[in-house]
Amino acid sequence: MSQADAGHAAHGADDRLTSLLRPVRAGNGFEEALEQILQVLRLGLVAAGERLPAERELADRLGISRVTLREVLKVLQDEGLVESRRGRYGGTFVLPRTGAPGEEELRRRLKGVDVEDTLRFREVLEVGAAGLCAAHGLDEEGAARLREALGRTHDAPLTDYRRLDTLLHLTLAELSGSPTLTAQYAAVRARVNDLLDCIPLLVRNLEHSQRQHTALVEAVVEGDAEAAREIMREHCAGTAALLRGFLG
Repeated sequence: MSQADAGHAAHGADDRLTSLLRPVRAGNGFEEALEQILQVLRLGLVAAGERLPAERELADRLGISRVTLREVLKVLQDEGLVESRRGRYGGTFVLPRTGAPGEEELRRRLKGVDVEDTLRFREVLEVGAAGLCAAHGLDEEGAARLREALGRTHDAPLTDYRRLDTLLHLTLAELSGSPTLTAQYAAVRARVNDLLDCIPLLVRNLEHSQRQHTALVEAVVEGDAEAAREIMREHCAGTAALLRGFLG
């Protein structure tokens, strides 16, 4: 692509993204920024061979730091969606989309699944369980179980993280004192895990999740129901952003 063509393509991409990219919420900046840029690529608003807007402009539009933006772009590079080119006419360029080996499996898993309904129901159950545990209070045994489940997720190998993360959330559901909620949560979490297995495990996202987990457990143990509900709501929103970005 010539210098003039590259400049024209980049300007065209900027125009198309004006109404789409928006500042993310502070709590899930990485996840929501990734969701938005994945949506841009999925919609074809920046064609293969075209350059994304400059880092400074993208970061400003999304309301995130350039460090966070570079982590987002690294994920997109690792997934083979964009490539970084150096030099005077360099930047981040969109690569042609190719059929990924897991696309058939992804279609099978998504068939008959209402992703939005699953995510909303999961949020209702998770936020409800967190609020109930904090409002009713945990005895020493319950608090110890919750902290032990949290501890197992710390420094867990990537291959085992999702299982231990599931057990932490399931422990919270069980401690809510509602067997019906626990059963419903187990069912919806199984569907969520099927979807999560179709997207990559991102270290930045897991580190963020762990900070949220720690804050959540402390809020529950301290009996702060409002904080527990809000932390869990934000936590679920981060997961939902990733799933919408990759699967939407």
